[in-house]
Amino acid sequence: MSNQMTTNSSHASRLPANSLLHSGNKIYKKRRVVNKIMLTLSLCTLIFGLFWLFWIIGTLLVKGGGSLSLDLFTQNTPGPGGQGGLANAIVGSVMISAVATLIGTPIGILAGTYLAEYGNRGWLAPATRFLNDVLLSAPSIVIGLFIYSVYVAQIGHYSGWAGSFALAIIVIPVVVRTTDNMLLLIPNSLREAAVALGCPKYRMILSICYRAALSGIITGVLLAVARILGETAPLLFTALNNQFMSWSMNSPMANLPVTIYQFAASPFNDWNQLAWAGATLITLLVLGLNIVARLVTRSK
Repeated sequence: MSNQMTTNSSHASRLPANSLLHSGNKIYKKRRVVNKIMLTLSLCTLIFGLFWLFWIIGTLLVKGGGSLSLDLFTQNTPGPGGQGGLANAIVGSVMISAVATLIGTPIGILAGTYLAEYGNRGWLAPATRFLNDVLLSAPSIVIGLFIYSVYVAQIGHYSGWAGSFALAIIVIPVVVRTTDNMLLLIPNSLREAAVALGCPKYRMILSICYRAALSGIITGVLLAVARILGETAPLLFTALNNQFMSWSMNSPMANLPVTIYQFAASPFNDWNQLAWAGATLITLLVLGLNIVARLVTRSK
């Protein structure tokens, strides 16, 4: 190793003065200075972003970590000045998010499969991708108002189904985008080999394409779930809230985002503490889902 470094240094010293790699060249010096400046700026932006991230997580752990106890998961939301937990809100969030995921995931995967495997010609696939990108960036409150007008206003009451429909609309574009991108990364040589062996199109997609893109699709689903866990605006217009434990999806259901919103705005200290605890719980869940998504991606 030392002999190689000595050889390289001696080779660099023998470079002509007008060479770009010569240490005395002005262009070389300028590029080194620019490189150091850009690396310093990149490091500063990294530190800036991590500073706010750790500040948010630290604040949540300091103010809400002490309220994480067994009562938080076993007792319902209390009245003002009472003792209780967030059991009904946790159950409601799990049910609403699970139904939304079950609705949005198959639709998103099938739509992404069509775009990647059958959308090479025509105007439908580009138009669908454009509309999917618009839906991906649409404000969640607009989606909540849409479900309120087409479902809640028609049946005359809030319900967990309405909340699941609103969150499913948020899940669909995320899953469509990740499925489409992951399937497009598969080399065409694999598809051609399967077709050459007489494999039907649907069998090729199920046995080869889905298997190769499985980790990316799972990652997209997990990221979609992580996004809908903290959505408040759609649930304000659809599921609303419920102070009691409710297992019926056809009635207003308690959920963590709306409960946190209401408790954080209240003048009661015990409600404020429960709001901090709920925010900490959602943050830890989202962080855990992102870590699982990264592990799934790396393991494949």
